[in-house]
Amino acid sequence: MKKKVMPVIIIIALILIIGLIYGAQIAIEKFSYSKTQADLSEYYGISSEQDVAIIYNDSVLEDKAVKKDGVYYLDYNLAKSVQGNKFYYGEADQTLFYTTPSATYTTKIGESSWTSTNGESGDAGYTISYVDGEKLYIALGYLKAFTDLDYQVFASPDRIRLYAGSYEQTLAKVKKKTAVRVLGGIKSDVVSYVEGGMAVVTNQMDEWSEIITWDAHKGYVENKYLDFMGTGEVTKAAIEAENPEGLAESPIETAAGSLPAPADLKDYTTVRLDGKVNIGFHPIAGAAGNATIDGAIAPTKSLNVLAPTWFTISDNEGTVVSYATRDYVSTAHANGMQVWGVLDNFNSGNQIDTVAILSHEASRANVIAQLIAYAQEYEIDGINADLEQINESCGPDYLQFMRELSVACRQNGLVFSIDDYVPMDFNDHYDLVEQGEIADYVVIMGYDEHYGGSDEAGSVASIGYVQGGIEKALTMVPAEKLVNAIPFYTRVWTTSGGEVSSKALHMDGATNIINQYGMEMNWDEETCQYYGEVTDSNGALIQLWNEESRSIEVKLSVMQAAGIAGVAEWALGFENAEVWDVIAAYMAQ
Repeated sequence: MKKKVMPVIIIIALILIIGLIYGAQIAIEKFSYSKTQADLSEYYGISSEQDVAIIYNDSVLEDKAVKKDGVYYLDYNLAKSVQGNKFYYGEADQTLFYTTPSATYTTKIGESSWTSTNGESGDAGYTISYVDGEKLYIALGYLKAFTDLDYQVFASPDRIRLYAGSYEQTLAKVKKKTAVRVLGGIKSDVVSYVEGGMAVVTNQMDEWSEIITWDAHKGYVENKYLDFMGTGEVTKAAIEAENPEGLAESPIETAAGSLPAPADLKDYTTVRLDGKVNIGFHPIAGAAGNATIDGAIAPTKSLNVLAPTWFTISDNEGTVVSYATRDYVSTAHANGMQVWGVLDNFNSGNQIDTVAILSHEASRANVIAQLIAYAQEYEIDGINADLEQINESCGPDYLQFMRELSVACRQNGLVFSIDDYVPMDFNDHYDLVEQGEIADYVVIMGYDEHYGGSDEAGSVASIGYVQGGIEKALTMVPAEKLVNAIPFYTRVWTTSGGEVSSKALHMDGATNIINQYGMEMNWDEETCQYYGEVTDSNGALIQLWNEESRSIEVKLSVMQAAGIAGVAEWALGFENAEVWDVIAAYMAQ
């Protein structure tokens, strides 16, 4: 009997042992940490030998840097998104530009040398920029010379830790060697192993946290291995100070030739008048128009700047036609007024290509040289730039011209102001943020809410339109630089047979229309203007939203409440005398 029992016991024991082994294997499988290495090329989206992953702030970017001949490059558009749009790619000249408050630095695409308008020059020792297909790439070392951009580079795989200034984030120190994983969980694949050093915590959870390690890997670590330090400033210096040395690579940029070292990147000096500015735009319409200065300024009160429409670009080489006279300037100065000559691109009578002019360095320089020469010849106090109908594709060219003109004005002691449409999403390529840095004054033309081509009748400048324009502009331009221009005109609207047309009227012309039709005018609280309408003998609807002293006074009260730099008027000679009293009262506040 015993002989029969023993085999059974042995079989049961074996079953138990096998079960224990299997259970142990399951337990080990369940509770052990995976050591499987993640495919880092796939993880970082690297698809070629030249691709370099970018870790910027809290993110691994979809965009990749490029490593070429040992030099690291960023796509031009990515560089602009990280550092703003101060770099300008002059595609027509195949040149990369950067303009500081005092000089413009240039380098030809595909070359290693650079020059500056202040006489400096040098050679980087490597290609500074190059074009591949439709993309322009700029060496990180060259970008760094002009910006607060900084970076570290690491291998296996190639990746860059990119810093643009600093930002605030939760920081932690890694207590001991541990795995950084693709996802939170012990079974997730391993990105890397990190031993000590500071990490940026991008997502803190109960048991795991997503971090960026000091050596630029992103992934998940168990919280028990992290010593959380609270919120701190993330900079290259702060990270380097807390981490092991010697593992970051030294990019070729640090050991090559010379790079620009501008010392005045943020030193935009600003010229301002004492107190508020009051700019009267004076349409000259040719040299003979200068003789109208006495009549134009006779009714004015508190006017301290005259802006005559003197300069117009007349051809694609950048030739400037001038109507300036010394007598005009002398008269203005004798009456305590400065003169800011207006430059435009629409009054020459010639068909010019503004894109062609602004996209070429030579034609931009030609315009600027002539303006400065005229300013010196006639002892003008400032330049006012009124370039209109700039399309979006021309936006970068326009801004570069404004930068270069601002440098010339700054170097020659001229007040520099720029005229702009009321800011809207569709015209944001005028870039009021940039203008607010480079210009002394930014003038918002607070009118043409409804204009000659409008398909519906309406106010030229309702109070909502004016206030909204000022409020949006103030998000981009400092209040002490912002000027709002008010209209000394309105439009009479005719609707007949479903067709809408209008005619611009000076203030006295509007009064004549009101009297002609016996139009009853009532104050409209929505627009803060007197509104009237009448049906004429032909059955057409005649409408008018009038601009006069009361409507102007409401606009000025909004401007006063906003604390902006002052007022401008379009245009002298269009007004009636009463408006100057309310303008003078605003200027005295």
